[in-house]
Amino acid sequence: MSIAPVSGIASSGFANRLAPLSAGSTGSAGGGFGELVSNALETVNSQQGNADRLAQQAATGQLQDPHEYMIAATEASLSTELTVAVRNKAVEAFNDIMRMSL
Repeated sequence: MSIAPVSGIASSGFANRLAPLSAGSTGSAGGGFGELVSNALETVNSQQGNADRLAQQAATGQLQDPHEYMIAATEASLSTELTVAVRNKAVEAFNDIMRMSL
């Protein structure tokens, strides 16, 4: 039994930005880790802005398909949760390194 792919759902692009790191690249060709983090945060910010814009359109009756807002809001929420989880892990790793004795 095979599962057919769902069509019409666009990827947020966040996983695509992480693909070069998981493939063993050092990141020097893409600008490095700082640029990767910066781009990811810009993506999260744009998703939040898109969700806010669609919420305003839904509230004023300008949005024809309210499900667009729900999809955008959920995507923005998940991206924010992922960002917070990554930040928490980075802080935890930093604290672990600082506790190491030399």
